[in-house]
Amino acid sequence: MTIKDTLLYVGKATLFGLIMAMMFLLVTHLLDNGSNGSLLQKRGNHTVELSFSKAVRRAAPAVVNIYSLSIDQRRPLNSGSLQGLGSGVIMSKEGYILTNYHVIKKADEIVVALQDGRKFTSEVVGFDPETDLSVLKIEGDNLPIVPVNLDSPPQVGDVVLAIGNPYNLGQTITQGIISATGRNGLSSGYLDFLQTDAAINAGNSGGALIDTNGGLIGINTAAFQIAGEGGGHGINFAIPIKLAHSIMGKLIKDGRVIRGALGISGEPINPVVAQILNLPDLRGVLITGIDPNGPAARAQLRPRDVIIQYEGEDVPGVEMLMDRIAETTPGKKVMMTIIRQGKAQALPVVIDEKVVVDN
Repeated sequence: MTIKDTLLYVGKATLFGLIMAMMFLLVTHLLDNGSNGSLLQKRGNHTVELSFSKAVRRAAPAVVNIYSLSIDQRRPLNSGSLQGLGSGVIMSKEGYILTNYHVIKKADEIVVALQDGRKFTSEVVGFDPETDLSVLKIEGDNLPIVPVNLDSPPQVGDVVLAIGNPYNLGQTITQGIISATGRNGLSSGYLDFLQTDAAINAGNSGGALIDTNGGLIGINTAAFQIAGEGGGHGINFAIPIKLAHSIMGKLIKDGRVIRGALGISGEPINPVVAQILNLPDLRGVLITGIDPNGPAARAQLRPRDVIIQYEGEDVPGVEMLMDRIAETTPGKKVMMTIIRQGKAQALPVVIDEKVVVDN
């Protein structure tokens, strides 16, 4: 090997070593200074792993404690006492707060306590029992506002933090992951819950479920319970922020959520039903019951009819149909395609307003 070849060999090895060293330093720098604070952080001379402190600092000040002001009627001139109800999240500088309806349902006068020590009496702007959401309003200056993440739906396996006031102990942070999305059939509405194993206890209801950047992704609402037992199963639920934000806008605008109603009950199509009713495939919704005073009855719909299209859109199943009906403005005439006795036909139906039942 010539001197030239030796120098070339050594030069390549040195260059490779320098490149690897630079890559190592770059990766270390990124880990030490991650923008979401969830990987590595420097504290003095020590490195602390898996810290979510930046996310908490962004979101926690906007998570409030909600109390009911109880006044002793025997001594009404004395100051009342506060009883803990749950949590809420400040959504705007105007003082609008999202919380669960069941948190404030039986409260006569509601007091909102911020983490900076300020307390406000609040007014109820509106509520929606179907989604268990309510909007409160307070009047105050320099209110902390939670960052909202509407554009990136959470995925199964994402790390999340739940912030609230469990058992009126004071603000508490718990951590877990998204265990599942699209959980439904858990309420009277058409909710698709986020399921998480982050602890949600009594008092956490109405609080914030945030991602590791501090963005609000859900409103904590319930813990899974078996009859005769409390929670503690690691199965907890939150209302996705996209739905909660939409409901909030409607409550601020109208004080309630206006939904359409068709007046039917239905179920998905299975292979046996498809064969019995001579259906071409498993799409559609089988009508199993009809409100005798509802729009479906007036339009001459019948049990065993199968709805396969709503306003020209194919109906793949029950959830989609119920969502479209709920989104339809009451009083609007819509066209539906049904299959009756093996034959398709179009029917016009005028949608009613859904009656809200407050249990």
